[in-house]
Formats: sequence, structure tokens, C-alpha cells
Amino acid sequence: MNLLNESITIKSVTIPNRIVMPPMATSKATNGEVTKQLIDYYDEKSKGGYIGLIITEHHYVSKDGMASEGQVSIARDEDVAGLKKIADVIHKNGSKVIVQISHAGSSASQEITGCEPISASAIVNGSMTAKTQLIPHEMDHSDILRVVKSFADAAKRVKEAGYDGVEIHSAHGYLLNQFYSPLGNKRLDEYGGTIDGRIKIHLEIIGAIRKVVGDDFLLALRLGACDYMEGGNTIEDGIYASKKFQEAGVDLLDISGGYNGIVRKDTNEPGWFADATLAIKKEVSIPLILTGGVTDVKDAEHLLKEGKADFIGIGRAILKDSKWAEKAMGINN
Repeated sequence: MNLLNESITIKSVTIPNRIVMPPMATSKATNGEVTKQLIDYYDEKSKGGYIGLIITEHHYVSKDGMASEGQVSIARDEDVAGLKKIADVIHKNGSKVIVQISHAGSSASQEITGCEPISASAIVNGSMTAKTQLIPHEMDHSDILRVVKSFADAAKRVKEAGYDGVEIHSAHGYLLNQFYSPLGNKRLDEYGGTIDGRIKIHLEIIGAIRKVVGDDFLLALRLGACDYMEGGNTIEDGIYASKKFQEAGVDLLDISGGYNGIVRKDTNEPGWFADATLAIKKEVSIPLILTGGVTDVKDAEHLLKEGKADFIGIGRAILKDSKWAEKAMGINN
């Protein structure tokens, strides 16, 4: 059997193959609520269960963390009923599904949220996800406690809605990436400075989530491991952070990169962040997802055989062709 077709079990979740549909914003929600259009979208993508794991698009954990119009909310208890409909349809089709939960931080727009943007530091967000050039409010300790609780509450709702797990978003210039990256974090307190300071909020969120969902619920984290920019995080930082996240209770790492852009400008090779995943994989024992520029099943299989990841995320190809995974599994048999 080829590696792409192999199942893998994480905690109590058996994922039927190594194809992952990564989180991709659809803007199909209305006032944060799940719509029929959104349910139909995930129904179409998951038909036949050919995608092993679907990670649904980023859901905002609080109103001030909303990234854009049409984003799905997981900030309210009343969101659970709609989210359950998505979990049910994906499970019916045979795929496993987890939810990505996120706070946009200074990438949020006050025009959309009605709230002053917040961030690790009071500096303009230089990432590609930024919707404003406003200087955000630098979070104080009460803000940090509130955000940690918002993530934990969101994770609890994910479990209540019947999903297989939850993913913390710390990439692509959003709030937790703003803390993790020295480009976004200029704090002088215990939440800044060294890599230990910059991931302190992550570890607090992981701990808070574990308290509410228990030890058996699958917990993933998407990490913008390396900024690929002068003065930014390095792959060595990504290795260190990944080891700490594993120790804290993360079961699955979803590796990305680039503080101000998801696409790397220095490589066109499929698996843009394979240098990071390969280095991290040598130092952790939990599975890794590699996403970026993979559109051909042969490239996906090759990356797995080279030991660069345990799963391959296929984004744009599945977005364009809902039968990509079905065709890939047929070719790969």
C-alpha cells in the first residue's frame, strides 16, 4: 500500500488516509452563523470520504477576533447547533473533521468588529492578513486572560458539536502568530522577549483547552513555524516551540510559515515548508501536516516517503476540484 492511502490513529481518532483539506475561508456564513450554503459546501467536499481529514475554516473565538465578513463564529453557545450540522454531514460522508479556532488580533478591522484591534504589541500589523493600518491596543494581562478563556470556551463548543478535534490557529499573521513572531511581539514582560515568553500565551491556551475537553480529545495547532524574513522566527524557533507544544498536550502539528504571506517567494517546490517540517519531525513524536503548493498525487506521495510529514494538505487543488481526492486515491492504488 502507498503511504497516502494508509490510515493513522491519533488518540481515539482513526483517520482513513493521509490527505488533509486545510482550512480555507469561504465567507459563506451570515452574521457568524452556519448557512445552508456552507453545509452544502462541506457536503460536496467530503462526498465519498476520500479526504482523510478536513480542517474547517478559521472560526472566530470572540467578536473582536473576527477576521472578515462571512467568517464563522464559535464565540457563542448558540453557534453549536449550526456547527453540529457541518460535523454530521462530513461524518456521514466518511471523513474525519476538526475545527480551526482563531483570533485575528491586529489583522481584524474595527469597521467589521466594532472593536478596537488588539495585539501582542502596539505596532502596525505587517502581515498579509491585516485589514487595517491602525495601531492596535497592546494587550494587558486581563486581555490575555480573556483571550485564553475565549479559546477554551470555543474548544468546548467544538467538542459539544461532535467534531473529532480542534485546531488552534497560530499562523498567517493572526493574533497567536503576532505573539510568536518577534516581528509582531516587542513586549518587555513575561509574554515577550525570548521564545519562551513569546509562546507563553500558547501554552496557557493549550492548558486551558485540555482542562475543558479532557485528555482524549484531539488537539492540533497550526504553527507559522518560520517567518522567512529578516528579524523573524527561524526554523530553530519552530523546533523549540513544537517540542514545548507537544509537552503541553498538542497531538498534531499543522506546519505553515511566512509572517507576511503564506506563499514562499524563494521556492516553487511542492511542499513549501518541507524544510521546516523535516527539521521539526526529527525532534517530535507527534504527527505533522505539510501544506503548500502540492497539487499532484505523485508529489504528495514523494513527500511522505521522504519523511517530510505524516499528512499532506491539499488546498487550492481541492478548492478547484471537489473530486481531487477521489481521483488521487484511484491513481495511487
